[in-house]
Amino acid sequence: MELTAAAKKVVVFDYGFGNVRSAERALARVGADVEITRDFDTAMNADGLLVPGVGAFAACMRGLLDARGDWVIDRRLSGGRPVMGICVGMQILFSRGIEHGVEAEGLEEWPGTVGPLAADVVPHMGWNTVDAPADSELFAGLDADARYYFVHSYAVHDWTHETHNPLIAAPKVTWATHGKPFVAAVENGPLWATQFHPEKSGDAGAQLLTNWIGTL
Repeated sequence: MELTAAAKKVVVFDYGFGNVRSAERALARVGADVEITRDFDTAMNADGLLVPGVGAFAACMRGLLDARGDWVIDRRLSGGRPVMGICVGMQILFSRGIEHGVEAEGLEEWPGTVGPLAADVVPHMGWNTVDAPADSELFAGLDADARYYFVHSYAVHDWTHETHNPLIAAPKVTWATHGKPFVAAVENGPLWATQFHPEKSGDAGAQLLTNWIGTL
């Protein structure tokens, strides 16, 4: 599989809760100029910002706030500058998360609650297909039966975001099923995110990252 991407500057935001080295290697594989940092100016000035996330919602939020990641994300999005969240890095973009009875506020980029997976087997660990919109840019060039690597026990099961302004494109929502369907990815202007790990998803994940970098 031949992968190409412009040499765009991408910062993997290092706030202590993500597989930053795996993300760095995956992005470098598809041609990005990658730096792992929490430096505010560097993160602000990069062509793209990748926000990983592993662990509990509340802990990730505390780490992100301590690193001023909320400011970085908000200011980049205000200027239309691309941000991509992965796994818990996607979950914290929603309004709140509830884990083990502990409720924490998220960044509220999208309304919705991250809660326990509605499935007999938890965590959801392994390969799964997704149901992406036909006009998805994130999944462009990928077959419908492509599989992606998931590791999570929590997800968003109900998408409630609505766009009433006809001049603003509605978010594109991709779903996956493990027990009950859950949100697997979102494309919303400059803000994209995946519940699965593209950096662990082989050639399919590499193509997906190439698609993202191609929009920077």
